[in-house]
Amino acid sequence: MLTVLGGLAEFERQARGVKMGRPPKLTPHQAKEAIKRREAGEPMRDIAKSYNVSHSTISRLTEQVA
Repeated sequence: MLTVLGGLAEFERQARGVKMGRPPKLTPHQAKEAIKRREAGEPMRDIAKSYNVSHSTISRLTEQVA
């Protein structure tokens, strides 16, 4: 019974446009810029320092594009 109610609540949240979870550290514009900089050959650590995030955040961005 609780599983059914939980499933219905999830669909209601999706219908209202509510997103759950942690917000992204980079805006979509920043993510696109970071991907372009990575493709240009700039080191991930330098890109990460400029956005004040970890290098793993930048590496995950490049994996999503590939």
